[in-house]
Amino acid sequence: MDVAKAALDAAESHRDDIVKFLREMIAIPSESLHEGERAERIRQEYEKLGFDEVFFDRLGNVIARIGTGPFKILLDGHFDCVGVGDPASWDFDPFVGKHEDGKVWGRGAVDELPAVACMAYGAKILAERGLPEGVSLYLSSTVMEEDCDGYCLLHMIEKEGIKPHVVIIGEPTDLGVYRGQRGRVEATITTHGKSVHAAQCDLGVNALYKMAPIISDIEALNKTLPNDEFLGKGTVTVSCIECTTPSLNAVPDSAKIYIDRRVTTGETVETTLAELRSLPNLGDATVELLEYDVTSWRGERAHQEKFFPTWVLAEDHPAVQSVAGAVESVIGAPPRISRWSFSTNGVASMGRHGIPSVGFAPGLEELAHTTEEWVAVNDLVKATAVYSLIPDRLAAIKDQLMEDE
Repeated sequence: MDVAKAALDAAESHRDDIVKFLREMIAIPSESLHEGERAERIRQEYEKLGFDEVFFDRLGNVIARIGTGPFKILLDGHFDCVGVGDPASWDFDPFVGKHEDGKVWGRGAVDELPAVACMAYGAKILAERGLPEGVSLYLSSTVMEEDCDGYCLLHMIEKEGIKPHVVIIGEPTDLGVYRGQRGRVEATITTHGKSVHAAQCDLGVNALYKMAPIISDIEALNKTLPNDEFLGKGTVTVSCIECTTPSLNAVPDSAKIYIDRRVTTGETVETTLAELRSLPNLGDATVELLEYDVTSWRGERAHQEKFFPTWVLAEDHPAVQSVAGAVESVIGAPPRISRWSFSTNGVASMGRHGIPSVGFAPGLEELAHTTEEWVAVNDLVKATAVYSLIPDRLAAIKDQLMEDE
């Protein structure tokens, strides 16, 4: 029997199991730093599926391994999700995992619990068929991605010693194959003033007023940023503003804005910070790169600067073409090859460590973080079959990928 047809038939036989697992994950709220209960549910599923090794790493990622070969493939899907915002804005309970009309709905039903479920069952199908010789397949269900994308993989690579030769990223691609993304920088600008009673405001210096022309400068800067034909344009926006003031009848003595700066090809953290420090109306305001410094649900400190590098893998790279070949064998047509508009764990694997990273998953990217998250069950089945086939394709080029290590 054709291997792709057999993989699709095997995935179809697990349709109900995949949906059940996905719905049960959705039913457990799991924002960044509070992933423990959902992590335990994933660990239980991994153990039920009979993988060779299942464990929590020190950060709280759930790791599974099949095989002991020197060529290491990692299938990664983060399982923390953003919050739901105003519950009244949802037409359904975001934590039920509604299943109707051939779709599963809920928070995380796109970003990116489908990948976690499909990767798990794809690995099971592969294990039953037989792992390619010389391969170790790792599954990582990772934490804190929504808070600090990439840190979870950075921890695995640098502190747990799990350094794969290739990574498959489970952010939504609608069954396309993605090969890159813009990077980003998170920074703040702070102005300082002099607080006085609001009744004598002319005697003070209003830090918010000093900030107003800076905000206009940032709006203008956004129009001038470079554009990349594949990744798209660099962007900058003010995402939050806050101030300190003794009371509501006093002049604010400081103001701070938070900057989201998306960086495209050729831009670096140094060039983006230099742009901000050259704003026409910056004056004596200060520009600072944000830092991430928290404690994970397992009690491990996580700390890094909030710079996430741009990365691109060439379309003719053998890892991209291998994944595309696996997809085509299941869906019957060449997949769309593109890139994400947002950031992913690839900032660590490819962006910082140069490990070839390719995206593939069910789900529409534009539904991520919305109140309309849903995924088609038929696409879950197809994705599961593809995940079971990708390691065979990659094993065929393992010598080349290991030489590039």
